[in-house]
Amino acid sequence: MMNKVFAAVLLATALAAIEGTIVSTAIPSITTDLSGVDLISWIYSAYLLTSAISAIIFGKLADLFGRKKMIIAGICIFLIGSLLCGMATSMELLIIFRAIQGIGAGSILPITLTIVGELFDSEKQRAKGQGYISMVWGVSGVVGPLIGGFIVDQLTWHFIFLLNIPFGLGAILLIAKHYKEDRIKLTRKIDFAGAFLFSIGMVALLYSLIAGSNTQHWATTTQIIFYIIAIVFLGLFVFVEKKASEPIIPLSLFKNKRLNVINGLTLFCMAVVISISVYLPIYAQSVLGKNATEAGLMLTPISVMWTVGAIISGNLVGRFANKTIIQIGTVLLLISTFMLMFLSSSTSSLFVYLSTSFLGLGMGLIAPMIVLTVQASSSDEQLGTAIGLNSFINTFSQSIGAAIFGVLFNITTSGRLSLLGAEHINLNGSFDHSIFSQQQISKIIEIIADGIRSVYTGSFIFAICALILAIFVTKRKSQVK
Repeated sequence: MMNKVFAAVLLATALAAIEGTIVSTAIPSITTDLSGVDLISWIYSAYLLTSAISAIIFGKLADLFGRKKMIIAGICIFLIGSLLCGMATSMELLIIFRAIQGIGAGSILPITLTIVGELFDSEKQRAKGQGYISMVWGVSGVVGPLIGGFIVDQLTWHFIFLLNIPFGLGAILLIAKHYKEDRIKLTRKIDFAGAFLFSIGMVALLYSLIAGSNTQHWATTTQIIFYIIAIVFLGLFVFVEKKASEPIIPLSLFKNKRLNVINGLTLFCMAVVISISVYLPIYAQSVLGKNATEAGLMLTPISVMWTVGAIISGNLVGRFANKTIIQIGTVLLLISTFMLMFLSSSTSSLFVYLSTSFLGLGMGLIAPMIVLTVQASSSDEQLGTAIGLNSFINTFSQSIGAAIFGVLFNITTSGRLSLLGAEHINLNGSFDHSIFSQQQISKIIEIIADGIRSVYTGSFIFAICALILAIFVTKRKSQVK
């Protein structure tokens, strides 16, 4: 019975994980059918924004009403969003439906991780369970674009969303039939005020960060208004949470030093990952002259080695302290980002593959240990909320990272590109070679390479911060040194 529930958990995780990557190969077809090229980035951003917010809210609701009800509700929302996306007739509608899909996807990660913690008794078994979850994410990074490309070629882009429905229904049926949740409900009171204030404040903040990352304009009138809204509503949120009997985010979580360290570690590690995911394809295409497929393949070692690292971490639990495993992982991140600081137009593909392999292996070791540490640091009554908070930080760090690295890239490149009359390429690194002389092209490529190196210098600093935090992760007395 437990195996069937775990299979359903893996299936639900795969739905959310693949949806984050499968869309990439369908973008050309979507823009051909729906137009709205200027809105492309919001197909991803809407999903990211709502999934970040819903992760923490659903984590709390799972603590109040049980994991079973909330995971089924989350998958249902995800499937409704998928159905609507498959039926979208305009880019604006697709973005709205992607936001609905993101709400459901945001519920899946924290609750599935919480369920895994309940299904397995020993820490070693939990580590292996979390390792399988990480494997699903890793494999999805490779399989998603391949499946998406096949579906678009053989059918239409609509089916990349409709494909979710039969698998999602299967996950719901397995969970509904076989997952027997035995837990005490302490309260059913929902902190509506806190949820509202948090949602509005974070939507405003994330919108401003995402819009800035997409355009590199950080102080437009709209953004300033949203910054003010974020400050006001998040300030009110803290005030309300102090008095709430059942706060949506208990402020006591922020008094837990172990949780604070592990959440900080999550923030820095995932920011490093986003720097690779976003800027390595730009480097491959604009500096090395590879096509889109070849650029995408440069990310494959991350997914493959992430899976390998997750398997290794599950087998190391009990032999080494979780803290030690995390530290090994952050050292690998440090090696990876250090290597990437030396990328140039003459760097071999083998060097790039090796550096990204270190990153994937390091994150494969770190990710399951982060979840185990969160579980070990939280009470049963706050487990879903604690995992939801960590999942939120996981997603939030992508927005923060994209913003910071975008600034670094453009500070390094924009002025120099403007002098060449090529300022329009500084947002994505792509340009039409036919309108420039060979000498100008060489200079542009070198400028972009400098921008990429500045990004990975920032990543290297983030990796140092992650290593420092890993040193301060506290061990439990029961762990083996």
